[in-house]
Amino acid sequence: MTDDPDLRASDADRDRVAAVLGEALATGRLTSVEHADRLEAAYTAKTVGDLVPLTRDLPEVSASGAPAAVEQQVISSRFSKIVRKGRWVASRHIDLTVRFGALIIDLSDAVLPGREITIETNARFGKMIVRVPDNAHVIDEGGSLFGKRNVTGGSQGDGPLIRVTGVSKFSKVIVTRGKDDWNLH
Repeated sequence: MTDDPDLRASDADRDRVAAVLGEALATGRLTSVEHADRLEAAYTAKTVGDLVPLTRDLPEVSASGAPAAVEQQVISSRFSKIVRKGRWVASRHIDLTVRFGALIIDLSDAVLPGREITIETNARFGKMIVRVPDNAHVIDEGGSLFGKRNVTGGSQGDGPLIRVTGVSKFSKVIVTRGKDDWNLH
């Protein structure tokens, strides 16, 4: 990064900081809460000066040292109900699979690692619900066969772009912004 703290931060600058934070989490230098807080700050940073304090107490790592979990995550439910909500670190690409069960993913309080997230939905004989942040722009590129697919799209602000792909068969896939639309328990 540059020495000018007032220079606007680029996506590449934010990704370099995310790689350092990911390595610090993997090696035990940061707790998961510290990692989530710093990662959120990194991806909302406006200037290079905003990024500097986030890694000042951590050793530098190369971009290739970033953990694979930062780029892709797999969450699967088979004959079960799985709920992921609250403050957690999501990935740029999230593969969601449900078979004869339920999968409920709440991204509203999650730390999103970038401005664009892809959610691959793969549902068979089950129910999948994804709650996105209120300011997200959602694009549905998926389909359904003998099921229901309800994706609340559009743009509500300057939030992340969330691309929903995949196919559901004999299943229900719902992507929503509303808290009252579904029950997390």
